[in-house]
Amino acid sequence: MDHNKLALPVGATLDRFIMRKQEDFPYATGELSQLLRDIALAAKIVNREINRSGLIDIAGAYGNRNVQGEDQQKLDVIANIRFIRALRNGGEVCTIVSEEDDEMIQTGNTQGKYVVAIDPLDGSSNIDVNVSIGTIFSIYRRISPTGTDGTEQDCLQPGTHQVAAGYVIYGSSTMLVYTTGNGVNGFTYEPSLGEFFLSHPNIISPKTGTIYSINEGSSDSFSPGVAAFVAHCKENSFSARYIGSLVADFHRNLLKGGIYIYPATKKAPQGKLRLLYECNTLAFIVEQAGGKASNGRQRTMEIEPSNLHERCPLFIGSTELVEKAEELLAKEQAAADVAVS
Repeated sequence: MDHNKLALPVGATLDRFIMRKQEDFPYATGELSQLLRDIALAAKIVNREINRSGLIDIAGAYGNRNVQGEDQQKLDVIANIRFIRALRNGGEVCTIVSEEDDEMIQTGNTQGKYVVAIDPLDGSSNIDVNVSIGTIFSIYRRISPTGTDGTEQDCLQPGTHQVAAGYVIYGSSTMLVYTTGNGVNGFTYEPSLGEFFLSHPNIISPKTGTIYSINEGSSDSFSPGVAAFVAHCKENSFSARYIGSLVADFHRNLLKGGIYIYPATKKAPQGKLRLLYECNTLAFIVEQAGGKASNGRQRTMEIEPSNLHERCPLFIGSTELVEKAEELLAKEQAAADVAVS
């Protein structure tokens, strides 16, 4: 028997990969690397809680609503606590913006150089039915002087200022995918070893695809441009795939090629997704993988945020599909301009 088959390599661990990549930045002093490790640690803990949620009664509704007006699930609260605790104890973050909290969270680490915007647990409505859910995070370098608490200006930076962004998907396997602006890499969690291992190096998203992801239950309130794009997808025999967890839908389309759309609707005229810790995060990742993200008319990462929980429409995925959607929305706008004139 070939002994090489008895001990196949499992790949580089996340810690080792981060250390190697740190060498690519001569100015790096290790804080960002430590911050990524803190996020990975919290993700391991949340993964454990998710996997045993049905056994220890931590599934179901918590009984409160968050700042978004959404019913909080118990695991929403647990994930929020775990990530905030990890980021506070890590010492590299001065301020946190979380989907679950109305205001900025001051960590007390006034020397911290970074700000984190995070959705601790995306896809809450799917928790109780064992469907993939996730965590989404963005990292910014603070612009206020160290030695003081972080400010709102530290948090309200456009997506182009992100220094790192990523997500964790808790599904058939748990994966952490992140970028620091030098490509996108994915790591799969090996629970028996307690480590994330590099499993998807240098992710490149297909330029086009045949998957579209949109909640067609809201089709009666789609604008003409969005309706025209959905019709285009159907005319070309695209597959409709919509899980209802942003991370899960995005992850599939990132790897296979496709487009995810959450447009403005009558119920959500500004869109539903949050700019700081959902749209910007995934926009940074998809662009680094060769894809594209916009609100239908403007590059997502160039939008200037005006409040911590600002919402915006999102068209994200394979470049050719996003550009087609933008083309049809531009025609919609042109027709509206003609009608007004």
